[in-house]
Amino acid sequence: MAVAGAALVVVAATLVPWAWLPGQQVRAVSARTVFTAAQVQRFEDVSWMFRLASWGGLAVGLGVSVWLGLTRSGTRLLGRLPGPWVVRVLLATGAVTLAGALARLPFGVRSQDVARGAGLSRQGWGSWALDELITVAITAVSTALVLAIVVGIARRAPRSWPAWAAAAAAGLAFGGSFVYPVVVEPVFNDFTSLPDGRLRTEIFALAAAEGVPIDDVLVADASRRTTTLNAYVSGFGSTRRVVLYDTVLTGLPRPEIEVIVAHELGHAKHDDVLLGTTLGALGAAAGVGLLGVLLSSPRLLRRAGASGPGDPRVVGALLALAAVGTLVASPVENTISRAIEARADRTSLEATGATDTFIAMQRELTLRSLSDPTPPWLSQLWFGSHPTVLQRVALAEQLAGRQSGPR
Repeated sequence: MAVAGAALVVVAATLVPWAWLPGQQVRAVSARTVFTAAQVQRFEDVSWMFRLASWGGLAVGLGVSVWLGLTRSGTRLLGRLPGPWVVRVLLATGAVTLAGALARLPFGVRSQDVARGAGLSRQGWGSWALDELITVAITAVSTALVLAIVVGIARRAPRSWPAWAAAAAAGLAFGGSFVYPVVVEPVFNDFTSLPDGRLRTEIFALAAAEGVPIDDVLVADASRRTTTLNAYVSGFGSTRRVVLYDTVLTGLPRPEIEVIVAHELGHAKHDDVLLGTTLGALGAAAGVGLLGVLLSSPRLLRRAGASGPGDPRVVGALLALAAVGTLVASPVENTISRAIEARADRTSLEATGATDTFIAMQRELTLRSLSDPTPPWLSQLWFGSHPTVLQRVALAEQLAGRQSGPR
């Protein structure tokens, strides 16, 4: 735990671009300089409905995990599962994952209902339910694989298992990030190459100017699910891909699309996916070390109804502790994410010099997604993976040497 934690601190301190704008503090512009009062009110109304559904689902899901993993009544239920230890690990993981999904379902339904009512979702209820079912299945299978490895190592090496399991967790983090774009993403979307034309030519020229080698730019058929605009980079090495939602191609003018692509190329230029994966791997290793410390407590093991970390009955406790740890670590994780996103914004602005286009694009993204430009500070700290639109506008204006932006 100490070694992985120290490595995590060193990597984060040296490679994360903590200063959004070197030499300056980015101060968000006023919402009224970018949006009308009616628009701001609309953003806040919709965002609060999403927040209540999201926070409610998070609280209920966490409560189910803690009940099944750390209370006598819950652990008795999981302790009755039959079969050899591997089967019991798989069944327990599936049971906890399914129970959490069912507990969160009403909140997910509410969130989808809000999205449909606000015009953000084009999905019918059948298609939405299928996506949710597939997500639960992928989560259960991948989590069960990890836990089977951890418990199996603990059975073979009762004293040194945290070290071996930490190495395995770090390796799985890298492997998962590498294969995710080619294994999981195609389950939810179809991808095609951006057609030949002026936009494709200019994107490749922009990539060359930024020193980012790319083989292709892919378009995801996101419009069958959503009306929002998005783009992203995933994978690294031979699986790295730059992806645009098809809604971006139909919803924005070409200059704004190029600014979005320049942002994503900024992530590729700085190997942000690899950086995030490295931080995640070190965090996973440190987390496994912390589990080793916690599971050395006889009191905790009694609450879990397990004799030790190699007992399959420990699965519920592992999942509960992981859920709590993930929530506690979220502010740090998202603070890092916001810094990385700000650097990608800065890279885009420096590569294109299109300050007004960047601001217009950010405004349009917000109008289409109905995201809150002024979220509560605690919500932004804990769950905000990107700077707010008002911070991003301020970054663009300050980088351009302006005191105030276009109205």
